[in-house]
Amino acid sequence: MAALFALVGWRFGFGFVGALWASFVALLVCEFVIDLDTQLLPDGFNYSLLWLGLIGAALGWTGVSLQSAVWAAFAGYLFFWCIAQLFHKIRGIEGLGGGDFKLLAALGAWLGADYLLAIVLISSLVGCVLWAVLRVIGSVAHRNIPISFGPCLAGTGIVCFVMGPATVRSLAPFLFPIVLH
Repeated sequence: MAALFALVGWRFGFGFVGALWASFVALLVCEFVIDLDTQLLPDGFNYSLLWLGLIGAALGWTGVSLQSAVWAAFAGYLFFWCIAQLFHKIRGIEGLGGGDFKLLAALGAWLGADYLLAIVLISSLVGCVLWAVLRVIGSVAHRNIPISFGPCLAGTGIVCFVMGPATVRSLAPFLFPIVLH
């Protein structure tokens, strides 16, 4: 947290904008740890992230237009909701929880619509790697043990913040060339 707060202070200073971004990274770290431990993403954190992102966009503090923030929040929620519905119809079980929908919506509000695809793809890649590692070390010996996706999303949100918009957008086509081209 200290390194993230130092990065926030270096990038944005110690005023209102810095406090807003410090809230962003603090809430994401909390969600990462909580979901990893409990497989739950608290609504209070998700809604706080969402509203702070929308307010920050409205005030011009996030570098994302309010229109992009609103559309990204809507599209992020709807995208994961549709995937969850389809998965439930095919498999008959829950594949994504409602907290994941809300967290992607919140990340969209903070980072904008042009980040959504990169967030989903990078967090999916992180989730696959995590699953493979857990499978190899034996923590996930049985196929039906769920792995939380929230830590992958929250971690990707932090990575997007640390790396910056241009770097994340430039990496996505290299990581997923078939999907993006």
